[in-house]
Amino acid sequence: MRSQDIRTKFLEFFQSKSHTIVPSAPMVIKDDPTLMFTNAGMNQFKEYFLGTGTPASPRVTDTQKCLRVSGKHNDLEEVGKDTYHHTMFEMLGNWSFGDYFKKEAIQWAWELLTEVYGIDKEILYVSVFEGSEEEEIPVDGEALALWKQIVPEDRIIFGNKNDNFWEMGDQGPCGPSSEIHVDLRSEEEKARIPGRDLVNKDHPLVVEIWNLVFIQFNRKADGSLEKLPQQHVDTGMGFERLSMVLQGVKSNYDTDVFTPLITEIQKITNSTYGKNEETDIAIRVIADHVRAVAFAIADGQLPGSTGAGYVIRRILRRAIRYGFTFLDQKEAFVYKLVDTLSKQMGEAFPELRSQKELCKNVIREEENSFLRTLDQGLVLLDQIMKESQDRNVSGKKAFELYDTYGFPIDLTALILGEKGYTLDQKGFEEELQKQKDRSRNASKVTSGDWEILSDEESAGFVGYDSLEAEVKIIRYRKVESKKEGQLYQLVFNKTPFYPEGGGQVGDRGILEDRDGEVVYITDTRKENNLIIHLAKELPKDPAATFKAVVNPVRRARTAANHSATHLLHQALRKVLGPHVEQKGSMVHSDYLRFDFSHFSKVTPEELREIEKFVNSRISEKLPLEDNREMSYREALEAGAIALFGEKYGDKVRAVKFGESMELCGGTHVGNTSDIWHFKIISEAAVASGIRRIEAITNEAAKEYFSEQTETFSEIRSVLKNAKDPVKAVISLQEENAELRKQVEQLLKDKAKNLKGDLKNEIRQIEGVNFLAKKVDLDSGGIKDLSFQLAEEFDKLFLLFASDQNGKALLSCYISKDLVKEKDLHAGKVVKELGKYIQGGGGGQPFYATAGGKNTAGINEALQKAEDFVK
Repeated sequence: MRSQDIRTKFLEFFQSKSHTIVPSAPMVIKDDPTLMFTNAGMNQFKEYFLGTGTPASPRVTDTQKCLRVSGKHNDLEEVGKDTYHHTMFEMLGNWSFGDYFKKEAIQWAWELLTEVYGIDKEILYVSVFEGSEEEEIPVDGEALALWKQIVPEDRIIFGNKNDNFWEMGDQGPCGPSSEIHVDLRSEEEKARIPGRDLVNKDHPLVVEIWNLVFIQFNRKADGSLEKLPQQHVDTGMGFERLSMVLQGVKSNYDTDVFTPLITEIQKITNSTYGKNEETDIAIRVIADHVRAVAFAIADGQLPGSTGAGYVIRRILRRAIRYGFTFLDQKEAFVYKLVDTLSKQMGEAFPELRSQKELCKNVIREEENSFLRTLDQGLVLLDQIMKESQDRNVSGKKAFELYDTYGFPIDLTALILGEKGYTLDQKGFEEELQKQKDRSRNASKVTSGDWEILSDEESAGFVGYDSLEAEVKIIRYRKVESKKEGQLYQLVFNKTPFYPEGGGQVGDRGILEDRDGEVVYITDTRKENNLIIHLAKELPKDPAATFKAVVNPVRRARTAANHSATHLLHQALRKVLGPHVEQKGSMVHSDYLRFDFSHFSKVTPEELREIEKFVNSRISEKLPLEDNREMSYREALEAGAIALFGEKYGDKVRAVKFGESMELCGGTHVGNTSDIWHFKIISEAAVASGIRRIEAITNEAAKEYFSEQTETFSEIRSVLKNAKDPVKAVISLQEENAELRKQVEQLLKDKAKNLKGDLKNEIRQIEGVNFLAKKVDLDSGGIKDLSFQLAEEFDKLFLLFASDQNGKALLSCYISKDLVKEKDLHAGKVVKELGKYIQGGGGGQPFYATAGGKNTAGINEALQKAEDFVK
């Protein structure tokens, strides 16, 4: 059975059981601060389990793209080494929100596996929760009784809390689970060891394929459990593992989910899969990782240096590294696999097709960048080995190479082993753990339980039309954050405060009681469908009625910037072409940032045209058309632009200014004239094929023009009020260039004259032509002088010092023959002598410089130079 058919049969089966098929949510999570990526099928339904949202249907089914590479669920280091762990994978799932429970979930799972898919009942095992005396949770007798009606008791296994009790996190909904495992071993192996003895023992052919989770408890902050008012079902079946079972193979990588990619990798790298373990692992790593990276980019997450972007970059670099080391790939090649991936999975996930060229461009650019990093790292590692005195490289040095340059530690260990060196792996792990602890402590947040003041449901955001509202607090909790300190999170029955989302920052303002007492709202965020207001303190009487007031100045500036991003998007498509797509934005009260797809640098002429277009729309005084209850299909048919990587519901809000129409939940001006003026501040590349424009509007633009006018007045004054300041500046530049040439020539002549005197001062010390002297030259003159002397003397060691505008400069030249014979290194020399001038520097083995602030230490540095040649 083809993998495409396996996926379809699953969805159609649950559709026949009255489930609504829903699309996969984006793999990159944008509105849940507790997660970077979707790591389980239930992530997009968290609000329903938490009771903070109402599903459109009580029964749903889907296939969800997931990524597990960080935090508790981290499979990255296992990927490639075995045949069933993956970074990106599909999770087939069916859910019940307060509808059916264990009976239906168990019966349907067995029906689908054995009757629809036709899996042999004799190779299946099931597990149930054995209970926990410590937490006073009994054995899951209900699930046990249901399974006994279906399978023999010797195929039922009791699992502990680690294997058979699922939890969303330290707090929140949880419950016992019942897993279904499959035994794919040969008959001979089964005869030797029963399959039940290998369940959950990491055997590659006795694996879990489906987990049925029964959510019936809530974990409180103190660790205790309470029963939920509604019971839910959350199931997840690994699509790749299921394909392995149904296609009769022994590895996920032997299914048609991966074989097209593996075939293409062999073709590109001229390698063979199935003959060598190292090669096989490398090919599996690359096949797995290109899926994770391409899907992440297609969902809007570009590789970067922090957060989710860093995770994606790390995955891609791991693939490149395996290709570099084991498949001899010294040029970019991973990007070539995107075509195969798009062809294979584009039907189920159309974003792969629509974003194919972007994925290829970004991956190729990242590959080229990392290959350059590898080249630099190899040079640095070679230097580290030379500096090592006992052929043992310290873990601290290896960590610096890993942390600063991104050089993989396993590659470091491999190269060291080949060269006869050893690595202090323990020291490296200690440094890595210190970094992790620092990061974890910096981001650690401890939350208390919600204090429920009212069962009233929140009406959500009401701030499109008013910046004030009479509100009540319906729940609150205290949180401790290492970064922000102690805070209170407040949820109102309705709110005029816009929560951070869609690139727009959250509102700030005040909460005022009837006595005029004020609590400041420092930020507004959204989490699991709750709009959360952050405050440093709790109102004296949380049960009172309050007036919630948004900071009007900040909101107005933010709204102007947000509306300007829509006009900018329209302008880019008009000026640069319809290929332009928004790839991200950030809307603050002070400025806006807009990322978009484009193949080249935007020219100054194009930037002026873009500015002109936006400002023309501002001058036209276009009113806002705010359609808040359109169906998604109606909005698209009306010409609205939907942003990639965003999840939209059945009902959407369309924001229209003239011909600009986009799906957007943010706040906007009532008329484009409120933006006042649009000014681009910068344009630059973010990644291959992605450009970024930063711009200002409104008050920030007024301040900008005021500063520019003042600066221009000062320039004119300096130029003695020249009628044509531009012409005057050009004249000054030309004059300055001519004077520079004259100065350079004078310095060369000076160095030439000085050279004759210095030749007589060079003396021999133990076979070395040595000179250490202070000279009145700049760095360029000293370098010229050093190389001129080098043409006339072998085995030359020079140290020149100078005092340039109150700063000390040391320059060291060492003949290449001396570098070899005496193992001298100019970089080490200036680094050591730089201590005397309270500075530092470095360079190549034969020439290096150092700068410092202590000119008084020059003489001592010159005196100490002799020590290096004696």
